[in-house]
Order: sequence, then C-alpha cells, then structure tokens
Amino acid sequence: MKDLKYKIGLLLILLGIFFPMTMFASDGSETSVVMDSLQKFWANTAFANFEFKYLIMIVIGLVFIYLGIGKGWEPLLLVPIGFGILVGNVPFTEGYKVGIYEEGSVMNILYGGVINGWYPPLIFLGIGAMTDFSSLISNPKLMLLGAAAQIGIFATFIGAYALGFTPAQAGAIGIIGGADGPTAIFLSSKLAPELMGAIAVAAYSYMALVPVIQPPIMKLLTNSKERVIRMKPPRQVTKIEKIAFPIVGLLLTTFISPSAMPLLGMLFFGNLLKESGVTERLAETARFALINTITILLGLTVGASTQADRFLTTDSVMIFGLGAASFVVATSSGVLFAKLMNVFLKGNNKINPLIGSSGVSAVPDAARVSQEVGLHYDKTNHLLMHAMAPNVAGVIGSAVAAGILLSMLT
Repeated sequence: MKDLKYKIGLLLILLGIFFPMTMFASDGSETSVVMDSLQKFWANTAFANFEFKYLIMIVIGLVFIYLGIGKGWEPLLLVPIGFGILVGNVPFTEGYKVGIYEEGSVMNILYGGVINGWYPPLIFLGIGAMTDFSSLISNPKLMLLGAAAQIGIFATFIGAYALGFTPAQAGAIGIIGGADGPTAIFLSSKLAPELMGAIAVAAYSYMALVPVIQPPIMKLLTNSKERVIRMKPPRQVTKIEKIAFPIVGLLLTTFISPSAMPLLGMLFFGNLLKESGVTERLAETARFALINTITILLGLTVGASTQADRFLTTDSVMIFGLGAASFVVATSSGVLFAKLMNVFLKGNNKINPLIGSSGVSAVPDAARVSQEVGLHYDKTNHLLMHAMAPNVAGVIGSAVAAGILLSMLT
C-alpha cells in the first residue's frame, strides 16, 4: 500500500512539472517553457555571471575575516567589512534590486548612510562618549604630536595630485594618513564618492595593521636611550576641567575649521555626555548600542561597496599605495617631532619618542603599540597613559584636517 502511495505521488510530481508546458506555451511555440525557465534560472545564478575578478575580491574578504577572527586585528571592523566584501561580490543579474548600487535595493538604502555622510558623525558621538581626555588635559603639549602626525595627510594629498588625481580626489585620498576610517568616509563622501570604496577599505585596513606597520618605523627612528625615557606621571585632572574641555575644544577647533562641525560637534558632545555626570544613560547608549549598530551597518555596506567591477581598478591600487605611504609619513612625523621637542625640554619633562607614533588617530591601538614597544625595552616603563594624549589629539587633528580640506576643495 505504501509503495502504491509513493508511485502515485511521484506521478503527480512529474505531471506537475511537465504538464504546464502545454498550458503555458505561447503562440504555439514548440519551445519548452520548462527549459526556458531553467535557462532563465541558470542565467540568474552567480555561476552564470561569475568572472575571475569576483574570486579575487572574495579571497580578499576571506583574508579580512581571518585577520579579524584569527589574528584579532580590529575584529569589530574587519569582520563586518570582510563579510560585506563577500556580500558585494556574489555575481548577480541587474534589475532585481539586489546590488548595493541598484537604487531601491535594501543594501543601497543602508549605503545611503555612507554616501550621505550620516554614519561617521554618529561613530564620533560614540567615540566621544568612550574617550577619556584626562591625559591630554594634564599634558597639553602632547597635542603637538597629534598635530605633527597629520603631516601624512597633506603629504599624501600632494602625492595623489602629482599622480594625476583631481584636487578633490587627492584630498579624499590624503585623509587615509590620519588612520581614521569614519573621517575618511566622511571626507570621501563629500569630495570623491566614486573612490569611497577603495578609500574606506584602505583606511580601515591600515588601522588594523597598526601593530604590524608602526613598530619597525618606531625602532628605526629611535635609539636605545630614547626608548627607555621615563615620563613623569600625568597630574590629576579635576572634574571641572573634564567638563570644560569638550566645550572649549568645540569652540576652538570649529572656529578654525567650521567644515569639521559634523564630526567634532558629535565627538565633543559625546564626551560632554560622559563627563557631565548627569547624562550617563545617554552616554551609555552612545558608547554601546548606538556605536555598535552603526559600526555593523558601516562595515557591512563599505565592504559590499567593493564590487569587483568598480573596485579592481588602477586607481584602487594607487590609493592603497598612497595610503601605505601616508601612514608611514604620519607615524614618522609623530616620532621625529617628539625628538625635536626633546631638544627644548629638560629633565623629567622629556618625551619618550615612542609615543609620537600614536599621533595617528587609530584609538586605542596606536597607544597600545607605543606601550608594547616601550615595555619590550623596559618592562617597568608604562607609556599607555602618556600615549593616549597624542592618540586622542590625533582624532581631533584628523577631523580638523578633513574640515580644512573640505573647505579648500569644494
């Protein structure tokens, strides 16, 4: 009895497959509708649309995921970006509102936060709510190291322009030297949206590679005596100073560079929420729920924007090369400027040049690298608190530099 049921069921399935081809044949055509449907199905698969360039990008996406999970390098950034690269490089047939560049698709709507510059200010709000500026307040001269590291931005701007990029494109590429992903996205959305994918991926890639790129440069530019310089402990900062800092900082920086208001305004607002003591719920939302949500959306959509047909270009290769050069220049500038400052400083006021490298705004990884390299030469010399001062100054400095470039080039 069971065998009979199975046979009847199989017969019904076969009839369901083959019988409709006589019902839906158009204009007496002898072409099998089933075969046409199968051909259309095949034509819409990723296999039919596959090209070697997509495989290259998929491998890059897998490398990003491996570095984030296997090596622990900026996993909150590299894992979403790496997975986004996979999403963006599954070949598809246009017209079904699937791709990130197809107007009306879900990914395109989410990508609007990148293109229109909505996500970076919200990231800065969360950064401000997480950041303690005490080390910078207690030793303001270390802000100069954060400023010195921005030389990489302007040097790369000149280099990109010399290579044939337009002034606006060169400005967007140059900001990679600040090692600040949100700032790079914000500026490229205004100046060179056509290069945003390459610029964003380059910026975040070099942020993740801070522990690999910086130590050799730091060791090359310092001697054994300089690496073990002990800096005097930072003084205790009062609550009033902490509350006043975001207000004074906002007014000083935005009066210099009003175009940076979307970034700096949110950065200092987030910090005021943290330090005021009366808005802890808002600060907690900004530094946890909000920044985590935006980081997911930002990383995934930036990764998905690297479709092979738009990403694998000569311009992208040059952008990655310029980004590497700018990062080297920024790191070197911070270290060398610290050495220059020591010429005018005496006694325990001298600066350990290793903290100069943290002038790039990769917070807090650059400061951790300064700490780790310093401990390698003196296991009792802790530089982290000192390195955080130029590190957070670098965040402010890169945003100011972005505002200056934006006002000059638009």
